[in-house]
Amino acid sequence: MPEFKLSPRSNSLSLASAVLVGSLAFGSAAASAAGGPYYRAELASPASDARFVARDVVWACKGASCIAGQGTSRPLIMCSALAKAAGPVASFTAGGKALDADELARCNAVK
Repeated sequence: MPEFKLSPRSNSLSLASAVLVGSLAFGSAAASAAGGPYYRAELASPASDARFVARDVVWACKGASCIAGQGTSRPLIMCSALAKAAGPVASFTAGGKALDADELARCNAVK
């Protein structure tokens, strides 16, 4: 039976293929995670606008429930921007982590 020997290039090609496949898999997972809402908030009263921008993030509200994609500021800053644009916030969650009562009070202290 003939014996085949691989050149050093074939190892590089295999590694490059593995990196490409891995990056494609990671890229699609990151894209699907980026597509969903990162922020969720309940306002004290229904929002006057169904869609608006606060702190460079587009908020979509249905009644008092609002969602938005991830912004670049800390959650408390994003909450404050929402409160300033839409009124008092009853609850605020960023990436699955809710603001505690003290943070929520600071969020709503904006003028």
